[in-house]
Amino acid sequence: MSQRSPLRYRKPGWFTQHVLNQAVVALTRSGVSVWGSRILEVTGRSSGQPQRVPVNLLSLGGQLYLVSARGTGQWVRNVRAADGRLDLLLGRTREHWVATELGDDEKPPVLRAYLRRWRAEVGVFFDGVSAGSSDDELRAVGPNHPVFLLHPAW
Repeated sequence: MSQRSPLRYRKPGWFTQHVLNQAVVALTRSGVSVWGSRILEVTGRSSGQPQRVPVNLLSLGGQLYLVSARGTGQWVRNVRAADGRLDLLLGRTREHWVATELGDDEKPPVLRAYLRRWRAEVGVFFDGVSAGSSDDELRAVGPNHPVFLLHPAW
């Protein structure tokens, strides 16, 4: 496997963007979490306006994580620009969080758990790496998949 640029991003196709994501957004807004789905809301770094995107919230070892399966997209750049401050929405519930980005060496167990949970949905974005791959293989794709550990914002 060759390591790609950490700035790589795979834009969702029309069906995912206009049908699947919209269905998940509608369910999540009504308070139904689809396999850990939430709506991430973060201030846009250019517009200054709240930006919303559906995400999968991963619970692992008593910690919560956000993983960007598609790479360094707009929500990742916005979270970085907002010093990690973001909200997660489920129905009418809004939770305030501060996200800390993990280093590549810290990612393998999180990526493994993420792939185990959502392999059918996101496996194609991991260049043949799966939950059964070695730590070295997961570490090799790590730069292409930002991972954030969430801490409650008091």
